[in-house]
Amino acid sequence: MRIGLYPGTFDPITMGHIDIIRRAAVLVDRLVIGVAINRDKGPLFSLEERVGMIEAECASLSEQTGTEIVAHPFENLLIDCASDVGAQVIVRGLRAVADFEYEYQMVGMNRALNSSIETVFLMADARHQAIASKLVKEIARLGGDVRKFVTPPVRDALITRFDQG
Repeated sequence: MRIGLYPGTFDPITMGHIDIIRRAAVLVDRLVIGVAINRDKGPLFSLEERVGMIEAECASLSEQTGTEIVAHPFENLLIDCASDVGAQVIVRGLRAVADFEYEYQMVGMNRALNSSIETVFLMADARHQAIASKLVKEIARLGGDVRKFVTPPVRDALITRFDQG
């Protein structure tokens, strides 16, 4: 069984993330969405909320692709998480050259820690290259329209979160 790990904070999950998940799902039999517990980033949504969003958004993708897609919270090293879930490949999405420079360093470190796990890069679809969760949150916080960047349930969650603030 080919198992892939697609890690991130997913705060919140965007159309760019969903595009990478859809494309990665056809490459593996099981795709684990590694939801990073990064207390330093101070996420807008709790871990439980982010996992719930991922599960809701990925249910239909799993049916469409025939690939099992599961959310898996993690707080350890990415390479250790990959080993924990039995992943042979780490999937990373690239938007721009700046992403590549960072990812290039990460691949080198991960290979030094465990050379049996490969990293595969998927270029973001041109329609989604500008999408970043940080920017989506900022647009939503300032009352902007995020419909092009997230699904309706995620948009509603953003609106609710910022209406409460």
